[in-house]
Amino acid sequence: MGTMKPTRLNTNATDAKCPAHALHDHPKIPQEKIGVLLANLGTPDATDYWSMRKYLSEFLSDKRVIDYPAWKWQPILQGIILSIRPQKSGAAYRTIWNNDANESPLLTITKQQHQAISAKLGSKFGENIVVDYCMRYGNPSTKSKVAAMIAEGCTKILFFPLYPQYAGATVATANDEFFRALMKENWQPASRTVAPYFDNPQYIDALAQSVERAYASAAKKPNILICSYHGLPARYLTKGGDPYHCQCQKTTRLLKERLGWADTEIMTTFQSKFGPEEWLQPYTVEEVARQAEAGNKSIAVCAPAFSADCIETLEEINEEIKESFEEAGGEDFLYIPCLNDDEAHIDVLTQVIEENLKGWT
Repeated sequence: MGTMKPTRLNTNATDAKCPAHALHDHPKIPQEKIGVLLANLGTPDATDYWSMRKYLSEFLSDKRVIDYPAWKWQPILQGIILSIRPQKSGAAYRTIWNNDANESPLLTITKQQHQAISAKLGSKFGENIVVDYCMRYGNPSTKSKVAAMIAEGCTKILFFPLYPQYAGATVATANDEFFRALMKENWQPASRTVAPYFDNPQYIDALAQSVERAYASAAKKPNILICSYHGLPARYLTKGGDPYHCQCQKTTRLLKERLGWADTEIMTTFQSKFGPEEWLQPYTVEEVARQAEAGNKSIAVCAPAFSADCIETLEEINEEIKESFEEAGGEDFLYIPCLNDDEAHIDVLTQVIEENLKGWT
């Protein structure tokens, strides 16, 4: 090999050296490593109008999220929606913002997950494993983290979108962004993506443990557990064949079986409806009111589609949906937090990673 310099390799790394049998003038390159890149949905940098507008524009311009033709959708988005929604979303974020770290709870929790997983993998595989995290929308971007991993010497990267269930609007778009980042690299690493893990027995057990702990500490036992999943337009399922709805239903069923409950003690609903068209039903905000009106004055709500608490859980569920329940006559509303950096959850994620690293480590 001659004097061609590899793209963006960190030749100043302490472990950088010339490859075996290289010519004397070959640049030093870092020791080969394996990268594990955790990915979550995203976060605004701040709660002000322009930060929220930038974040929402990126999010709502994603064709995986809103699939309307750009000529039809972008004038509406950039005009009416982004003139109004940033203020409303910013106000919602301010109610849950981590003021100490000046960041969203999703970013705080993702950092905690990253640190815990990095420690576990590092203790087993040593310095040859590089663990990092990125966001599909906002910062840190997927592109920047892929470039950083390659510069550090990662010749293999496992990309892990932190969603238990598959949906085009979550897992697929995260993978899309990962592949787009690879397209920018002249020297691409070998790559793998992680499949959904909604039916992983260890994941279901961790979910069940969180429910059992919450019920054990509740002042009054809930009449029913509402498993609230992020919604999608119904046509994504009926016309596009997206498996998300089925995987959500199966998650609830497996949780029910693990808990040993009757069908009447648990149900599946969907939240975060956006726009005028029909989304997956029943809608959580309507169902909690119906439960209250039917006499179930004590309910619990969990969010099995989210690996970390975020605006959709801390603000939408624990404030808006709770308010809907109470206004309909409900009395006791218990929100069960996401698994976040719970030890059992970290064990699940680490196990999934190790399974997907087989043949590389």
